[in-house]
Formats: sequence, structure tokens, C-alpha cells
Amino acid sequence: MNVGENIRKIREDKGFTQQQIADLVGMHRSNYSKIENGQRELSIGALAKVAKFFEMSLDELVSFEGKTPKEVVLEDKTTNEQMRLISELDEKDKSVVFGMIETMLTKKKFKDFFNNNIAAL
Repeated sequence: MNVGENIRKIREDKGFTQQQIADLVGMHRSNYSKIENGQRELSIGALAKVAKFFEMSLDELVSFEGKTPKEVVLEDKTTNEQMRLISELDEKDKSVVFGMIETMLTKKKFKDFFNNNIAAL
């Protein structure tokens, strides 16, 4: 696939029209159609706008493999699957996630301690 075909696939998957993307990059819809058909190329600046609009990096847009990323929802995953997904994060993001979990667990321990010891007085 070329970049225009990638953009067309992502645009269709996300439910946008050619006119919406043409307006975004500042061109007439007929000229934009030529981009999706491989007859014209977008400038780097226009590609950057499209990537940002689709919430993707330029690399993801250019090397798109046909699968539009879907939002990850952890609630419907097993604990093992949740941990596997967390383990795929880079070290900085893992640290943030585990820091949040530690904070919540500490808060629960203090709440339990208060409920068991102080509130009984």
C-alpha cells in the first residue's frame, strides 16, 4: 500500500469523508481524491496534520499494515491479560502504572487500618 491508500483505509475505518480530510489539509476534494488514488503525494506538513488528526505518528501512517488501532479496555480482560498488556509498556509507563497501583494499595491499607482500629473507639 502507498501512503494515500493507507490514509483512505484509516479514514474509512474511522468514518471520515474525503471532504473532511481535504479541508484539514487545505485542498479541494478532487485533488485530495488523487492522493488516495496514488496520483499525487501529500507534503510532509499535510501528512503530519493527517497523522495528528488520526492520533497516529507519521511512521504509523506511512507504514500502516491495514489494522486501525483500537482502544484498549482492561476491564473486560482477565488479570493475566491485564498484566501481559502492562508488561508491553515501556519502562517509564510501567513505572507510572505500578506507582498508581502502589498508591491505591497503600490508601486501602490505611483505610482498612482506620476502619478496624480507630473507628471502633
